[in-house]
Amino acid sequence: MTKLSEDLKNAINQIKPAMVATASKNGEPNVSPKGSFRVLDDPYLIFADIRSPRTINNLRENPYISAIGYDPSKGKGWRIWGKAVEILSSGDLYEQLRKEFASKGEVNQVVKVMVDKGFVF
Repeated sequence: MTKLSEDLKNAINQIKPAMVATASKNGEPNVSPKGSFRVLDDPYLIFADIRSPRTINNLRENPYISAIGYDPSKGKGWRIWGKAVEILSSGDLYEQLRKEFASKGEVNQVVKVMVDKGFVF
């Protein structure tokens, strides 16, 4: 667990989408874009599962995750490594994202990630 710098928090909340990488228990990788990726509170990030069955299956088997966001027009980005600590399908946070992303599709789950390390580049 790490304290997120203000630069990292701002970069995560501004540079979209995040590319989220997971792996199954057997090491089969998956990368999926997440436009909903954002800071919840230090050291937690969240994202909505709208069309991500492989991401969710991988996180249920192996909770470790890496994500990166990059803005090519500015040549700036961010990167984190962490662990999915909750996969929510009810509650206030789930309902908040379900309403916010209703126009994008059904929010199946919300993933809460605890950051181990991260940086801005």
